[in-house]
Amino acid sequence: MRFWLICQLKFRNAAIAARVYDRAENPAGIERMFPVAPQDEFPDRRSAHALDMDAFVPAALTNLAQRITSTASASYRPRFGVGITDWRVMAMLAAEPWLAPVKICEATGLDKAAVSRSLRDLAKAGLVEGRAGEPHQRRLPFALTPAGLQVHDQLATVARAREERLLRGFSAKERALLAEFIARMRREVEGL
Repeated sequence: MRFWLICQLKFRNAAIAARVYDRAENPAGIERMFPVAPQDEFPDRRSAHALDMDAFVPAALTNLAQRITSTASASYRPRFGVGITDWRVMAMLAAEPWLAPVKICEATGLDKAAVSRSLRDLAKAGLVEGRAGEPHQRRLPFALTPAGLQVHDQLATVARAREERLLRGFSAKERALLAEFIARMRREVEGL
């Protein structure tokens, strides 16, 4: 044990010494975490096969989803005290109460850790509750409390208004087509 501790201290001191040495050569204090090309040569390293990230559908959808999510979270958290992950869990429980976390994960595509954190935070806030009697925590079913239902209903109104604003330039036919395209992509993604 003592040998291991001495080795750890020597390694830590060597790392500190390396950072001090690096700062001596680099007065700005920028620690190099990756190789840097010399300033006088910036060769053109574009690929002939580079993707146009605005036209490449998976990247464009990911970017759009991230922007929608971040603006939703920025809107929901100050007004309702819940972020986008919490909102997705609440929306799922409003549609289907007494769901186990694993079912929430399957339905929303969220990972287990995110759902677990969200349920914990929502329970602390008094917005969800678990049903007693289940010996396995992962199978414990959850539902919104009366306060959770009230917050959900207020949030759903805001979410629908955001959706309407997002789609305001689309005709009814275009909205139906968009919904069909999304449904088709969902079916296709299963085979990837």
